[in-house]
Amino acid sequence: MIHILRRRNFYLMLLIDAALVAAAYTLAFLLRFDGHIPLDHYVKLKETMLFIVPFKLVCFFALGLYNGMWRYTSFIDLRNVFRASTFSSVVIVLSILYLYHFQGYSRSVYIIDWLFTFLLIGGVRITIRFALANRFPFFWTFKRHVNPSVKKALIIGAGDAGEKILKEMQENPEINFEPILFLDDNLSKQGQAIHGIPVLGTVDQIGKFQTKFDEILIAVPSARGEQMRRIVDLCEKTGKRFRTVPGIMEIIEGKVSVKAIRDVTLEDLLGREEVRLDEDEIKRYLNNRRILVTGAGGSIGSELVRQICRFRPQALAVLDFNECNLSRLEMECAQRFGSIEVSGFLMDIRDRLSVSQVFREFSPDVVFHAAAYKHVPIQELNPWEAVYNNVQGTRNLVEEASKSQVERFVLVSTDKAVRPSSAMGATKRVGEMLVESMNGSTKTRFMAVRFGNVIGSSGSAIPIFQEQISRGYPVTVTHPEITRYFMSVKEAAQLILQAGAMGEGSEIFILDMGKPMRIVDLAKDLICLSGREPEKDVPIQFTGLRPGEKLYEELITEGEGIVVTNHEKVLVLRGNSFDRDALNADIDALLSVADTRDATAIKKKLREIVPEYTPQYQE
Repeated sequence: MIHILRRRNFYLMLLIDAALVAAAYTLAFLLRFDGHIPLDHYVKLKETMLFIVPFKLVCFFALGLYNGMWRYTSFIDLRNVFRASTFSSVVIVLSILYLYHFQGYSRSVYIIDWLFTFLLIGGVRITIRFALANRFPFFWTFKRHVNPSVKKALIIGAGDAGEKILKEMQENPEINFEPILFLDDNLSKQGQAIHGIPVLGTVDQIGKFQTKFDEILIAVPSARGEQMRRIVDLCEKTGKRFRTVPGIMEIIEGKVSVKAIRDVTLEDLLGREEVRLDEDEIKRYLNNRRILVTGAGGSIGSELVRQICRFRPQALAVLDFNECNLSRLEMECAQRFGSIEVSGFLMDIRDRLSVSQVFREFSPDVVFHAAAYKHVPIQELNPWEAVYNNVQGTRNLVEEASKSQVERFVLVSTDKAVRPSSAMGATKRVGEMLVESMNGSTKTRFMAVRFGNVIGSSGSAIPIFQEQISRGYPVTVTHPEITRYFMSVKEAAQLILQAGAMGEGSEIFILDMGKPMRIVDLAKDLICLSGREPEKDVPIQFTGLRPGEKLYEELITEGEGIVVTNHEKVLVLRGNSFDRDALNADIDALLSVADTRDATAIKKKLREIVPEYTPQYQE
């Protein structure tokens, strides 16, 4: 309350309200007696005015009418005015009834006074808000600033998000947008208006208004996949710039504003649903625990670190072979999560002594193993590196986790481990087999999480396409029919944490990747989002499948038994039982062959371990 009393505007507001309350009370008498107040009632008016005005002001103050700013008066503020007016009037009426039994007092005066008080107190606040927002032509002469770069904006979506964006534009003269009309596919909204801006048609009719606006704002946060793609296609035909508001979850968090408007991204067109996490379940195994993340500097690893920090671990170890990525991640953690103890380990997981040292020094409770070589064509030419990193490195971590009695070990796997056609996929499948072979022989719960491509991850197709487009090069696609599964980095990391919470041991969790997407369609979308036209402005060249690539990726091998879980986006395969000693013997032999650097021999040995592997090599 003290901070309110220190505000200079408070006393001006108090003075205005005092005058309004006095005016309302006087008008009530004048209206009740048709403009001629009898002498006895005029005396009552003067006597009671001295008590009623201060009492009502005290009620207004106590009920928070002076906490807000009049320029931002909202429905909530009007509700508070109604409550304060009603409360003060009821107390006054009850007091007169108790003290005087209304002898010599007119009952209707106090009903009229209540109505006038609400209308005047609320009306002045609304008038000032509209005046400062320049909604009334009368007040345009008092406009503080006119932005010469103002753009006429067409808003698609006459819902809650569109209304919030519109209101901010109208109330903030510094924003360089002037909303002129809405489009919405809901026919019941046609012909109506929001804050004076009309809804003039459906999205399909956008061409009719092409000359009236400079930019398009898409305010349909619930739009998914095909719906968003249709809207974007129609916007592209206008040749005008178009942008969108954040998604549903960001709206819930209160992030809808003009500042949050951004360009449409590929994630918007893919239309992935928001992930629903069982945060209590995740918190139970991460909160106040010591967590180790390998490959922490990579796309998945770094997002895992960010998501894990939300659940307040006791300490976090970030391990990576790339010095630059590790340094960048440690700096981010220090800035964003300074209260969490973060230890950085620059090391190679292929070195067993280094891995042992990390487990001795840090003593993790939970391990997320995201470190891997993953570039298929490169690993196809250097399969021994895939063996050393994806197999030997994984075995080092698995054995140390078991030895240290870690609570949970989660291997981040890939859809390329399913019926692999590449050395990279085969080595990741051996990693899954290693994890499956450990269960039953240790207290540690070992599990794997298998999913497809991650949008924007290092080395994936999307950043390559974006760079080609920005440089004016042709976009290169390997095959016109090649398809891949896609999800966002954030979604992948969240579902890895969710799967880790579910695991009892020996499972391979599969993340629901939705429908696969043709890479050529993805390339066309990126070209369009850059404001250019496929083939006309940016050509697409087909270069042929690269070594180890498949046309279609799969998430399940034939014969694997899939089981639903209590999470709609996580499925589980009950893993096969592998003889641990026999598998280790095979891996020892594989490592010996890898030392020869004989690519064909390495692939043959991998096929002996993974029978469903179909390598590409010359006999």
